[in-house]
Amino acid sequence: MRIAGYRTLTTVHDWGRPIGDANGAVGSGKTSVPIVVLTTDVGLEGIGLGSQEDIDTLFPALDGQDPRAVVALYDRMLARVFKRGHAGSVFGAIGALDMALWDLKAKAVEQPLWRLLGARDHVVPAYASGLDGPLADDELIRLHKQFAERGLQAAKLKGGLDVAADLRRLDVLSELYRDETGQAPALMLDANETWSRKEAVRHIRRIEEHVDLAWVEEPVRRWDVDGLGMVTRSVQAAVATGENLTGLEQFRPLLAANAVDIVQTGSVWGITHFLRVSALAHAFDLPISPVGYDGNPLGHAAAVVPNHLSIEIQDLGMPIGISADQEVADGHLVLGESPGLGYTLDEGAVARLGEAGSWDDDTGPHVRPDRAGRRLVSKPRITRS
Repeated sequence: MRIAGYRTLTTVHDWGRPIGDANGAVGSGKTSVPIVVLTTDVGLEGIGLGSQEDIDTLFPALDGQDPRAVVALYDRMLARVFKRGHAGSVFGAIGALDMALWDLKAKAVEQPLWRLLGARDHVVPAYASGLDGPLADDELIRLHKQFAERGLQAAKLKGGLDVAADLRRLDVLSELYRDETGQAPALMLDANETWSRKEAVRHIRRIEEHVDLAWVEEPVRRWDVDGLGMVTRSVQAAVATGENLTGLEQFRPLLAANAVDIVQTGSVWGITHFLRVSALAHAFDLPISPVGYDGNPLGHAAAVVPNHLSIEIQDLGMPIGISADQEVADGHLVLGESPGLGYTLDEGAVARLGEAGSWDDDTGPHVRPDRAGRRLVSKPRITRS
C-alpha cells in the first residue's frame, strides 16, 4: 500500500450557541473544521482533522510512501520544514496528516485504532467543557445539563475576567453536577492565558477561599516557565497547560522546572505528538489530559497511555458531514469497533454547505485582545450568604 494523493475540504461545526473564552467569542456558534483525506493505491482513505496550512509543502514527505510507517513519516514531515520551523498552523497540518496516517494504518488491518495501539479497553474517562465563556447563567445550565445527563462528574468553566462572576458560575456547576449522595464534582477553571503572574495568583487564591478547584488551566502565557512555576507554588489547585505547545522541545523546560502539574496537548496537533508528550510526562510521573476537538481524535491514543487522566468533551454534536463511532456515556468517552478512527465522511453534505464558519474573527477567541480592551481583575467585592 502506497500513498497516492490527498484532498482537502472544510466543513462547519454548528455549536447551537455562542462559544468563546476570556479572549473573545464566536457569536454565531459556527466554526470551520478543516479536513484532510489521504488516498492510497489500494483504495483505502485516511481522514484527519486540522490545519491545511502548507500541506503542499509537507505532502512530498508522504508521497509514494507506505502509510503504515506512521512514526517514521511523522519525523519525515518534521524534517521537511526543518529550516522554516514546525510551529503554529504548520504543526497543525502535520497533526492532521498524522491522524490520517494512523487512520489508514488501523484500517489496513481492519481494527479500531485503540485496539491497534494496544489498549485493553475502549472506555476513556472524560470531563465536560463547553467553551462556555459568553453564556448567561441559564444558558450555562442548559448546556451542562446535557453533559450531566451523560454521567459526566467533572466540568471545566471558561473564566478569568471577573472573580465574582467566576465564583457564581462555579457554584452553578457545582450544584448542577452534584450527585444524589451529595458528592461534589471536580471543577476546573480555564483562563486561556489571560493573566499576568500576580493577577493569576490573586484571582485563584480568592476563588480557593470558596471553591475547591481541581485545576486551573493556562493561568499565564504558555511559554512563561518562571510564571507557571510561580503560580504552581502559590496556589492549591493543580496547574494545567500545554494545549498550545508544539513539539517536545517546548514541553521539556516546563517539566524540568516543575512548572506544570497536569500536562495537556491539543487534539489538533495529532496522535504521534500526544503519544510522545505522554511518554515525556510519564517520565516525570505527571498525568496527561488531551484538550478536545471535533470527533475526539485523541480518544484512541488516550485509551492506551498509562498516565491519562481525563479527555475533554466540548460538544455532544459533530461537524456537518462527519460522524464518529463513539459516544459519551456514564461519564466516559466510549469508542466503537469501526476500523481506524471510526470516522465516516459525507462529502456531499459538506459540498452542500451554504455558509462557512470561522475561528478568526477579530472578536473571536483565537485573536488575543490588547490589554487596553480587557477587563482586568482589580478589586472585586465578594459577598457570600
